[in-house]
Amino acid sequence: MGRPRLIILIRHGESEGNCDKSVNRHISNHAIPLTALGERQAREAGERLKTMLRPEDSILFYTSPYRRTRQTTDGILSVISKGTNDYKVREEPRLREQDFGNFQPEAGEMERIWLERANYGHFFYRIPNGESAADVYDRCSGFNETLFRQFNNDKFPSVLVLVTHGIWARVFLMKWFRWTYERFETLRNLRHCEFIVMRKPEASHKYTLLNRLRTWDDEDNTKNELTFDIKDLDREDGLVNPEYGDPEGEALFTYDDSTATKNSCDMKRAGSKVNIYEQRREDKEAVASVSSMNFSTANYVSHQNDKDKEIRQMFLSAKQMQARVQEDIQELSGR
Repeated sequence: MGRPRLIILIRHGESEGNCDKSVNRHISNHAIPLTALGERQAREAGERLKTMLRPEDSILFYTSPYRRTRQTTDGILSVISKGTNDYKVREEPRLREQDFGNFQPEAGEMERIWLERANYGHFFYRIPNGESAADVYDRCSGFNETLFRQFNNDKFPSVLVLVTHGIWARVFLMKWFRWTYERFETLRNLRHCEFIVMRKPEASHKYTLLNRLRTWDDEDNTKNELTFDIKDLDREDGLVNPEYGDPEGEALFTYDDSTATKNSCDMKRAGSKVNIYEQRREDKEAVASVSSMNFSTANYVSHQNDKDKEIRQMFLSAKQMQARVQEDIQELSGR
């Protein structure tokens, strides 16, 4: 088979650490389990994956060794194993979460770290006793090299599924599509059990990203299910993502507000998140009208693919950066 026709990245389901950050102070990060909702999300991911498979497809799963990713993989397999598609599962430590420094300190110290990271830059900031996203990039690069060697085998499965963590998935895409670190900085975290899908047309070795990735410029604070039309996965008419030059201007993988659902953590955080997004909206208006004022800003230059597309410059005011820090504190980026 050679290169798989689909590469699918899946973030783990909701974990106990996503709901209660204090557990990171007394439970090893790799040992944090899924919540009941996270287990259900994993099974639903299995149902979603099943609809994307052809009868002749074979699947190779790579999973992070963390408990929450292994449980997510088990939930997916509880559905896939009932079908007729052949599959294999391999545990890969290089897919693990960014190291946040063993047991985490008390909340005040962690808030100071997230604020410092926001000012320094998410990609290069190294968590005390832990890793930076740049460190994750290094091990992700080694994993990619392993994949490319395996792609030389004609018997490589037709679908590759990587069950991993939010920040690892974003770094993987950064490496694969050769994005700049500035572009990485604009990307927000994946939702739990969200699918990031890369498709390879039969006549090409080049993969197309089918998702439109959320950025910090987006204001949508709802959690929406990933929806798609299965028949479109077999299209051979070029790119399918407007962000990467789709001639028809359509995105196959979108978020449908009619299916938006709140998870158990979101219900607790809804009020504070609404306030954050309202503040970010006000900040954008302020930046547009008083851009000459002495705000503490960060210039984000986003390159659209390898094709020297339009370059746009984004400005985040000091208040916008604070909003980003607050969301970091709530979600612990990549958890």
